[in-house]
Amino acid sequence: MKALLTISLLLIVTASIVNAQTAGQQARALTPAQIKEAVHRLSDLGYWTGPLDGKFDHGARSALIAFQKWERRPITGELTRDEFAALRISRAPEARETGYEHAEVDLDRQVLLWVDDRGGVRVLPVSTGTGEEYIDDGQTSVAYTPRGRFLVYRKGVGWEKGPLGSVYFPNDISGGISIHGSRNVPSSPASHGCIRVPIFAAIAVSKLLKLGTIVLVYDQVSFVSARDWVRNPELKQAALANIAAVDDDVDLEATRSKSKSMVTRRPRAKVIRS
Repeated sequence: MKALLTISLLLIVTASIVNAQTAGQQARALTPAQIKEAVHRLSDLGYWTGPLDGKFDHGARSALIAFQKWERRPITGELTRDEFAALRISRAPEARETGYEHAEVDLDRQVLLWVDDRGGVRVLPVSTGTGEEYIDDGQTSVAYTPRGRFLVYRKGVGWEKGPLGSVYFPNDISGGISIHGSRNVPSSPASHGCIRVPIFAAIAVSKLLKLGTIVLVYDQVSFVSARDWVRNPELKQAALANIAAVDDDVDLEATRSKSKSMVTRRPRAKVIRS
């Protein structure tokens, strides 16, 4: 009898705790109206939500992650009352340079900013190079995303396959380093050097990144301005022509070579498939 009484008391206490936790979670949960407000607030601040339907869908969660990255908050992707309160008092992200259309990749925050000519931004979470060594076809390389100012010099459509994986709507900016869509965009660096963006936004990003678009990639210790390219478009065109010429020369060398190792040294083939 004592054992049965003890078990009964434990069941009652456990049920009470579970009910209290459930009630607390429900009290902390956002209402549909608050969720809609939060999603619209993310969009108003410049975070890339996708279509605004008032739901906390994949696009809205991606926008929340970008917000958490920018504000250096814990990256959870969960829309809690704390995140809702933070959204209400936060300011829109600001680009490092303004006055011309371009893209910026902040490697410390792991975000991409599309900057219009008025300084407005749209922000996406990204995943870039890990900085670690990897081996591809017997060669050791470093998964490094280069810093500096770049130009989109080649674009792909749909899925492209390579020795390191497949990429979606790639936009090459440096020796094969590409901004591309991916099904796997974790909150931390994970690529072989490319800049991964969420796949739901990849086509729209590619439309913005026209050939010749300036892309600034930086961290807290390195930043290169592109204002001289903006002031003197001939400099930018010369840089773009040089990139294209180098890329064509490398392609020709790889085509003429029958050595597989020579082909895998092509910058485009080696790094873009990340």
